[in-house]
Amino acid sequence: MLGEKLYNAHYNLPKPNILVIGDVMLDHYIFGSASRLSPEAPVPIVNVKNENKIIGGAANVACNLIDLGATVSLAGITGDDAFGAEIKEILQSKNIGAELILKDSSRTTTVKTRVIASNHQIVRIDQEDTHDIAADLEDTFYTALLPAIEASDIVILSDYNKGLLTPSLSLRVINACHQLHKKVIVDPKGLDYTKYKGAFIIKPNRKELAEAAKTDKIHSQADLEAAAKVIFEATGTDYLIVTLSENGIAIITPSNCTILPVVANQVYDVTGAGDTVIATLAYCVGLGFSIEEACTVANYAASIVIKHIGSATTTIDEILTELTVK
Repeated sequence: MLGEKLYNAHYNLPKPNILVIGDVMLDHYIFGSASRLSPEAPVPIVNVKNENKIIGGAANVACNLIDLGATVSLAGITGDDAFGAEIKEILQSKNIGAELILKDSSRTTTVKTRVIASNHQIVRIDQEDTHDIAADLEDTFYTALLPAIEASDIVILSDYNKGLLTPSLSLRVINACHQLHKKVIVDPKGLDYTKYKGAFIIKPNRKELAEAAKTDKIHSQADLEAAAKVIFEATGTDYLIVTLSENGIAIITPSNCTILPVVANQVYDVTGAGDTVIATLAYCVGLGFSIEEACTVANYAASIVIKHIGSATTTIDEILTELTVK
């Protein structure tokens, strides 16, 4: 039984040490009510009741890993501003070290502000700079990463296409991991997946896969396998794990495709669900699970977090409850 195996591994095996490298950001939520339209424009007037700030992007992956029980290091870039300082404060409150969060004075920290009224998102406002980090900062960042890579069991590249994971940095990290026999799991963004060449797992969603494979929308398993073939040829990855929304999760190798059906029965907000999937995958692989076992657990983890508004996390005990119920 998978539940029994997960219980025994989680409570009896050493916790995996996972390094997350990627774009960190601040998610700012403004909650209120909207009962009338503005006389100035055809938009709702939101009466603010409360607001909340949580860390997002790669930092949300780290939070998911902490709540699952992993030992976590987080590496990323912020602006040299108050928002960056706020991210570090939140990280420290969650016992996630901020030593590998470097400052880049040429950019602002990414902040996504979502205004929500009566459980509906009214608008999202983004503040960000997405240019690639400078070559000298990349060198400094990569040098700082090397001891953390050596100390880790698994490395996650959490790419939100905000300028940190340049093609050169991504490949340098993956090559260093190969030399140290570390598995790399990638949550990709953008159209050029050659920057992830040599990764163990690449985890796009269906839309991201279609765009990277330069194909129309993926409608069938045949379409899925054809798009995957393009990525395998470009990257040489061992596995493509493709999240398919209401159709579940696909586990694809160059010779096989298995689709795990969706287990969610309530969906309130899919924000951050991909972070939960990749965190759970990494945690389970770090415990020695097979890819199919890891994906099954990740499927249940995602079904839990999408019942909540905003980026959420889950725990192994909550996942075990879902596995038992099902």
